[in-house]
Amino acid sequence: MQLSKDTLNFLAELAVNNNREWFLENKARFDTVWQGMKELVQQLILGLSEFDTHIHRDIDASRCLFRIYRDTRFSKDKTPYKLWLGAGISVNGRKLHGPEYYLHIQPGGKSFIAVGYWRPEKDHLAAIRQEIDYNGQELNQILEELEGAPKPIALNRNEKLIRPPIGYMADHPDIELLKLKSFTLSYPIRDEEVPSDQVLSVLLENYRSMLPFKSFLHQAIGQE
Repeated sequence: MQLSKDTLNFLAELAVNNNREWFLENKARFDTVWQGMKELVQQLILGLSEFDTHIHRDIDASRCLFRIYRDTRFSKDKTPYKLWLGAGISVNGRKLHGPEYYLHIQPGGKSFIAVGYWRPEKDHLAAIRQEIDYNGQELNQILEELEGAPKPIALNRNEKLIRPPIGYMADHPDIELLKLKSFTLSYPIRDEEVPSDQVLSVLLENYRSMLPFKSFLHQAIGQE
């Protein structure tokens, strides 16, 4: 299973021709690129269902894909199209409030996969922090194995509070984890890997290695 070889070329050209006229002239190319993305996501769903009980084989790939059309109603940037393809894979497609898998395709070395929970809702964020408080050693061990692997998978640590969250002391041993607003791992995908016929196995291999982290988050919010 592989994406169309034109995927990155199309997106790169769209970046310099982000207008409806060019897009309509190249609509047939987009349809081919979009179909390839949809088929890849469907194969990912099947593969993920083999090792993650939270992913069911009958999830519809169409519900996981993010539309390429931008919502410009409240934006100063009125360009009509996104410059990337993306998919969020969960039991509720891309709209789950919980841990999920994410795929981002964008030329220029900007493609990546991610696993985790982006900006958890208030109750879930409190539950995750409580789990870290109780079982921080388990999470740290998971992160050490992933970040110390031959091909490291990193925890995104940029989006966090300046001060400790309410109820936690500044000298807590896991205070830097407790300050996080999102809990996600990411792994870069090189441009040359995107159209490869091995891309499906590469993605699944890395998603599988991130499963203990995802399971920790499920456990924290009571999704066994």
